[in-house]
Amino acid sequence: MQQRRAAAKAAADGGDRVVATNRRARHDYDIVETLECGIVLTGSEVKSLRGGTAQITDGYCRVEDGEMWLFSTHIPPWHYAVGFGSHDPDRRRKLLAHHHQIAHFAEQTQTQPLTIVPLRLYFKDGRAKIEIALARGRKLYDRRQAIAARDAQRDMARAARHLEKYA
Repeated sequence: MQQRRAAAKAAADGGDRVVATNRRARHDYDIVETLECGIVLTGSEVKSLRGGTAQITDGYCRVEDGEMWLFSTHIPPWHYAVGFGSHDPDRRRKLLAHHHQIAHFAEQTQTQPLTIVPLRLYFKDGRAKIEIALARGRKLYDRRQAIAARDAQRDMARAARHLEKYA
């Protein structure tokens, strides 16, 4: 009941309601460029997403024949859709974007060592959207450097607040 109220409130506010995030992508990859896409879903998939259960951490995208496809994401079957109304939870799903955006992402992945990963799956104005990113893989030492830089930035901000407070 509370989920329905929260969903209705989010729809009334016009805000985004995040269903799933891929926090691991920001840890394992350097994000080069992001893009918001629509996603082609069946009715039972939309109902299942509104329940807030989806996994996109292992997901990736490919461009095939001028169309962008999302692979390895898991949207569990809706509880009440049994048999004919249910869907395959791990099927590939078509992403909706402008032709020039798809061509740009395809060109970037073919000419550079980049991959396309999903970052967020959310509802915007009642429609399911997915934020994808062109990403470059990080090595282990790059991850350590990123963590050290983030910690140093946090320490500097903390010191600046301390100076403002007591100066």
